[in-house]
Order: sequence, then structure tokens, then C-alpha cells
Amino acid sequence: MRSRIHSRHDTLRSLLILGAFACILALAMVGPGHGPVSGRAEGAAPPPKRSLAPGPQVVLRAAARKPKKKPKRSATQTSSVVTTPWVVLGYNDLGMHCMNQDFSEICILPPYNNLHAQVIRRGPEPQIMALGAVVRYSIPGNTISSNKTNFWTYARALFGVNLAPDVGLTGNRLSGTMTPTLSRDWQATGIPLTPIMDNGALNPYALATIDAYDTGGRKMATTRAVVPVSWEISCDLCHGVTNTASNILQAHDRLHHTNLHNNKPVLCSGCHADPALGKPGVAGVPTLSASMHTAHASRFTPAVMNAVGGINCYACHPGIQTHCQRDVHLANGIHCGDCHGSMAAVGNPLRTPWVDEPKCSNCHHVPGHQYEEPGKLYKQSRGHNGVMCAACHGSPHAITPTVTPNDNVQALAIQGHAGTIDRCVVCHKSTPEDGFNHSFDGGD
Repeated sequence: MRSRIHSRHDTLRSLLILGAFACILALAMVGPGHGPVSGRAEGAAPPPKRSLAPGPQVVLRAAARKPKKKPKRSATQTSSVVTTPWVVLGYNDLGMHCMNQDFSEICILPPYNNLHAQVIRRGPEPQIMALGAVVRYSIPGNTISSNKTNFWTYARALFGVNLAPDVGLTGNRLSGTMTPTLSRDWQATGIPLTPIMDNGALNPYALATIDAYDTGGRKMATTRAVVPVSWEISCDLCHGVTNTASNILQAHDRLHHTNLHNNKPVLCSGCHADPALGKPGVAGVPTLSASMHTAHASRFTPAVMNAVGGINCYACHPGIQTHCQRDVHLANGIHCGDCHGSMAAVGNPLRTPWVDEPKCSNCHHVPGHQYEEPGKLYKQSRGHNGVMCAACHGSPHAITPTVTPNDNVQALAIQGHAGTIDRCVVCHKSTPEDGFNHSFDGGD
């Protein structure tokens, strides 16, 4: 919070946090978090029909997409600074939440989005609000999901619970009240969001509105933050355009002597451990990440690589249309494998998915600066006086400034330019005299 106004060169050096590219969820559709074993701590497609009858897995075929241009910082957007008594900073714990669209045969991931926010009382010594506030969220233009996916038809068969339409696995809806956490932030987990807006438009980067109220009901601050979600899981590139999910299950039965095709719908993490869902799997069965990255590492044909623009991750992860990696690293020519390593490395059976992830300090070395907290991932870490790293730097995979516009909306609104929140007066009512402290002090 106590940041100086840096020169352009220093500001670029201050884009410190490498996103823990946490959306790497292995399977031919989506696979758990990628990461070299070195770090431990963790064009639009036509809109789908409004309802889905039981049938083959619905996937979006990857399509050619022009490279994104490097974001430019506008010199004309420098006057907009928050003046409210409080400031609220929203972020997501994943750069992209991946999900199935059709659940009648196979489920890799359900609709399950996690939205976080920190509420700060502005002043000479800003205070992070852990209590004394009511924080609400909504997603304008995306207020219903049950007519966009058949998840609720199969929720009991897959997860053993009966859910009312538009209620997620944690009981949250597409709008509601966030709850405080021990990290002094606020969260709403398991939001059952899809990438289809109410008007039928495909939008993987919908903006949530987060409003903070005092206990008397007065609105004290507001912001907008991206709630990313995509079902661009292009299994059809290899497993057939029709009957894709059935083809996958039949291949699994043939290779591993299972009987999945006759026991649909199948939850992959029922056997293959997936920390993303808290599923322990079956003893002796490789994790979902190890299974899928290892199985597919050597199976990319020239045709598939051409279809995904030469980025093999996008054969399963969102994707040439979605562009999951969209952050400042991409703008500077840094791609998935530069941080996460090869598919073989990600599939290493000794690796714990979602835990063994890249670390910011693998690349960033600024004297006097600290990065992730010991034993924690970027998305879990706190920095300057207890502020969450992602609150200032952006969500994993969306470290600002991003090449997509919606992830820059929050910074533009509260400080007048895209990128890291680097204006002291966002939280301080005047610029402090002492220097900025980029370390995990005062976090308790």
C-alpha cells in the first residue's frame, strides 16, 4: 500500500508476481495444476442451446486466433483514484476455472468458481477489515446457470447431493454474501457460474460486482473483478467430433479393463485423486494430473499442434478461444512451459497437483523484496501489511496488466491505469514518507 510513484522502468520491475498457473487441471479436457517439481506450496463459438438433453460431451473446437497485442499504459488515464472511505479489491484464486458443459457421461470439473475480496479502511494507517463489514457479490448479465448446462440433472449421481437449480456445491448462488476468512479476506466459494451470459453471448471473463457495506447498511466501497470460467476443453481434437465422451470412456475401458461406459455418468476424480475437488482417489491409482499429462505428452500430432497454435496445453485447457494465459508474462513472451515445465514434468508421479507449482522467486530477484510466504502459493500469500498478493497484482494467469480488457477494469477504476495497484493513495489518504515494503510483514 505504501508505494512510491515509480518511473516506468521501476513500475515494470514491480510487476513481480508470477501467476501460479493454477488452471492446469489434467485430463483430456482439463487437468490439475501444472508445475515443475521445483516449487512446493501449490473468436467466439456459437452460443449453446439453453438446455441440454443427455447426450455426448459438448466441447468447443479450438480455432485459430491472432496473438494478443502487448497492453499499453495510457497516459490519459491517471486521474481516477478512489475517494471512498473504504476500498475493496477483488480477485479470483484461479486464472481460469474449467468445467464441463454436459455432465450426462463424464465430469472433470463442476461449475465451481471462487471469488475473493479484501476490504480496507482508508487512512494514514489503513486497516484491513476482517469484521465490521458486509460484503456482497453479484454477476450482472449472468444471473442463471441452470438453463445453460445439465449439471443439476446429474449432481446427485456425480456428487451424491440434491441441489436446487442455480445452487452450487457449497450452497452459494450467482449472487450472495461473502464470508470472512482467517487470511483477512472475504470469499464466496463454489459459485455455479458458466461462460454463457443471459443473452446467450459467450464470455469467459464476466465481471462480478463486489459491494462492501458497514453494519448500518451504508455502501462504503465497490469494485468489479473477473470471475473466469470456460468449457473450451477440446477433447474432440483427438477423440472425435461426435460421441466424444463415449469414445473416451470406451478407450479407458479397453486400455484399463474398466466398465465406465456402462456406468455413466463418471466422475474422474472418483478414482483419480484431484486436490482441486478435495478428492483422495483410489489407492494405487495415479492422480488425474499424472494420468492425463503422462498419457498425452507424446500424442500430439502435427494437426493437433496446428489447431492449437503450437501451444500443446491448449489442446485440453482453455484455449485458443478463451486464452487462459492472458497476463503480463504472455505480453512479454513468457508461455505456459516457461514456468510450468514440460508435460512430462507436470505428469511426474512424485508431484502433488495444485501444490507443487511455480514460484515467483524462481525468476524475480529484487533486493529487499520477499515473494510467496513460506509453504504457500502465490494465490494464498500475503504481502505488504497483510494485503493478499493477488489483490494488488491480479489473479493467477491474469497478473496485470493483462492482454484482455476485463481483468484491467478494477485497476483502471481505482488508480487510473492498468497494472499492479501501485498508487499509495488507493489505500492511504496521502502518500507516506517511508518507502514501500514488499514483504510479508504484519500479516497476522
